[in-house]
Amino acid sequence: MDWQLLVWFVLGLLLLVVGADWLVKGASRLASAAGVSSLVTGLTVVAFGTSAPEMAVSVKAAWLGQPEMAVGNAVGSNIFNVLLILGLSAVITPLLVARDIVRRDIPIMIAMSGVLLLLIADGLASRLDGVLMLLGVVAYTFWIIRQSRQELGRQELGRQELGRQELGRQELATEATADPSVATPATTGNAIFKSIVWLVLGLVLLVLGSQWLVDSSITFARWAGVSEVVVSLTIVAAGTSLPELATSILAAMRGERDIAIGNVVGSNLFNIMAVIGLSGAIAPAGLPVAASMIAFDVPFMIAAAIACLPMFARGRMIPRWQGAMFLLAYVAYVVYLLLDATGHEAKHGYVSVMLRFVVPLLLLTLVVLAIQVWRPRRSNVL
Repeated sequence: MDWQLLVWFVLGLLLLVVGADWLVKGASRLASAAGVSSLVTGLTVVAFGTSAPEMAVSVKAAWLGQPEMAVGNAVGSNIFNVLLILGLSAVITPLLVARDIVRRDIPIMIAMSGVLLLLIADGLASRLDGVLMLLGVVAYTFWIIRQSRQELGRQELGRQELGRQELGRQELATEATADPSVATPATTGNAIFKSIVWLVLGLVLLVLGSQWLVDSSITFARWAGVSEVVVSLTIVAAGTSLPELATSILAAMRGERDIAIGNVVGSNLFNIMAVIGLSGAIAPAGLPVAASMIAFDVPFMIAAAIACLPMFARGRMIPRWQGAMFLLAYVAYVVYLLLDATGHEAKHGYVSVMLRFVVPLLLLTLVVLAIQVWRPRRSNVL
C-alpha cells in the first residue's frame, strides 16, 4: 500500500508538470492567435482551467456534506496562490507586473475577499450567497474580455495612424490588401485549433494529476493523524493548487510573466466567486463555515491579498527578496495551523513571537513600500 501511494503521488506530479507545460504553450498561442492579451488569457482561461481541481474537490465535498473541506480548500488555495506560488515564482525570476493588474484586478481580488468575509460572517454561505457569487464571476469574465479587446483596439488604431504617417496612402493600401488576417484565414483558424488542443490536453493532465496527488496526500495525512480542517487548508489546498504552481513557474521560466501573475490573481477570484459560489449553491443547506475560519483564515487571506498592492505597485515588479518574504509568511501560517491543530504547548509562545516581531516587521515593510509608491505620484501631481 505504501508503494502504491508513492507511485500515484509521483505520477500525479509528472502529469502536473507536463500538463502545465502544454497549458502555457496553448494559452500563449491562443492569446496571440485570437487577438486577446496574454494577461487576460492568464486571468480567465488559464486561471479558470487550473482552478478546476479546486472546483471538483469543493463541489464534491459540499454535495457529500463536508462543508469544512469545501470552504477550507478554496480559502487555503488562495493563501497558497499568493504567498507560495507568487513568492516562489519571484524567487526563480523577478516578475514584471502589468499596470492593469495593479489598477484593476488586484483591487477586485481584495474587494471580493472582503465580500466573502461579509457573506460568511453569520457562519453560513447560503444558496443565495452562492448564486450571487456565480453571477459575479460571469460578469467579471465578460467585463475583463471586453476591456482587453477595447485596449487592443486602441493600440491597433495607434499603429494604423502611425502607418499612415510613415507609409503614405499608396503603401497603406498595399499593406491592407496583404493583411494576413484577411488573406490567410485558414492559417489563423488552424493556429487557434492547435492552441485549443494544447490547452485542453494540458487541462486534462492537470486535473488528473492533481486528483492522484490529492488522494495520495490525504491518505498520508490521515495516517499522520491530522484533522480534516487542517488537511483542507494545507494538504488539499496545496494539492489542488499545484496546477497553478506548475503553470505559474513554467510560465515565468518561459518569459510569459503576465500569464504567471494573471493565473494566480484570476484563480483567486475564481476560487472565491465560482468555487465557493457553486459549492454553496448546490449544498442542501448551504455551507456552514467554522468560526476559526471566519476569525483567522479568511482575514489572513485578505491580508495576503492586500499585501500584493504595495509590493506590485512599487515599480510594478516583484523582486526576489519580496518573493522570499511571501514564502516565509506562508511557512509561518502553516506552522501556526499545525500547532493549533495538535494543541501543542509551543503555540502560545509562537503566537507571541509572531505578534510582537514578525507581524510588525511585515507591516513596517508594507508601509515603507506604500510610501515609496505614494511619494512619486504625489510629486507628479504637484
